[in-house]
Amino acid sequence: MRAFGFHFLLAGLLALVAGAGGAAERSPLAGRVVELALTGPVGPASSDYLVRALARAGAGNAALVVLRIDTPGGLDTAMRDIIQTILASPVPVAGFVAPSGARAASAGTYILYACHLAAMAPGTNLGAATPVAIGPGGDAPEGPARPEAAKGDSPPPSSTETLALKSRNDAVAYLRALAELRGRNADWAEAAVREAASLSAQAALAQGVIEIIAADLPDLLRQVQGRRVEAGGRASVLDVQQREVVTLLPDWRTRLLAVITNPNVAYLLMLVGVYGLILEFYHPGVGLPGIAGGICLLLALFAFQALPVNYAGMALLVFGMLLMVAEAVMPSFGALGIGGIVAFLFGSILLFDRDVPEFRIAWGLILGAGLGSAIGVALLAAFAVRATRRAVTTGSEAMLAEYGEALADFSGGRGQVRLHGEIWQARAERPVAAGTTVRVRERHGLTVAVEPVENGK
Repeated sequence: MRAFGFHFLLAGLLALVAGAGGAAERSPLAGRVVELALTGPVGPASSDYLVRALARAGAGNAALVVLRIDTPGGLDTAMRDIIQTILASPVPVAGFVAPSGARAASAGTYILYACHLAAMAPGTNLGAATPVAIGPGGDAPEGPARPEAAKGDSPPPSSTETLALKSRNDAVAYLRALAELRGRNADWAEAAVREAASLSAQAALAQGVIEIIAADLPDLLRQVQGRRVEAGGRASVLDVQQREVVTLLPDWRTRLLAVITNPNVAYLLMLVGVYGLILEFYHPGVGLPGIAGGICLLLALFAFQALPVNYAGMALLVFGMLLMVAEAVMPSFGALGIGGIVAFLFGSILLFDRDVPEFRIAWGLILGAGLGSAIGVALLAAFAVRATRRAVTTGSEAMLAEYGEALADFSGGRGQVRLHGEIWQARAERPVAAGTTVRVRERHGLTVAVEPVENGK
């Protein structure tokens, strides 16, 4: 009986294992073509999306991944994350610059070179892969030699030029390595970096930069059918023409990351966070400004960690905000506030230091934030000036020039008056009758010096 029970349990375990194995084989991506899209600038959001989607396609035993590319370029770190995932993918990846009018510029060229197969639609282009950055370490395409260089008396390169040369040479070696790995034109790859060369789809095919020109996805799958590729350390022959195509779209996490890593949104989150905390400090106990400000500030810090932040710009931005806060706490009639606005504007301009338009703050947003801060500082300065000219309303000084009423006739220059509902001992140099309106001139302890008001003045 025990033996029967043991065999029954063993059979059950084997059935579970077989079922799990069958479930893995019946993965929704197994044997299918997975379509991904790289559109817009290459950044943290697109990197997160593609890295996770390629891992999912590999785990699901997909037959082929088609990566649609239409990008102006982007960040080097995000690009390298995508390329490393493509190189390690056990599933072949076909890069496809599409639809017509699309481009694989700058970082897109590197990603296309990394793909196992490279294809372009008619009317597309690729190239201009020179690394460019604003400020120190920036780079530009090589141009004609300087006249003094031909004479042999050119000055030694500056540190900026040296950094630019190192960046360019590293990019050349990287793209050439990808070209040699995939058997594509390595000389043109070097020209794309050193001279910012670009090619149309037909020229790219003629020069061996890509393997296929396809009008659309069905045409691409027809042309890659039967091709031999090597992915994940093993060679295979593609059989994809009649396969089902599954499109993996970005999930909510990727969409949220794309929103908060937009430089304009990150900048606004930082402003809301800082001003929310300031408002909470001025009005403690409200709660909402502090909670909202803390959340926005943490999201902004996360976005800055993922984006190419210029720390000099960040320091100027923080310093400018501190000066504007100091203007509110200890008014300097605008001096601290003006300095804070100048530092704030320069910091905003320098905050992101890459020459990718999509990763820079819009000028309108910077000017709007600066103008709003300037209006706030001007109002604080106006309130400070008005406060200095306002009569004192508290303390003993507040009684000077106040009006009261004599309670009885003064005798010997002394009597009592009613001030602010209080009865005070008073003295006067002139006679004062009961009910006369008097004005306070001085105060000595608990006695006030008054004078009668004549003709209501």
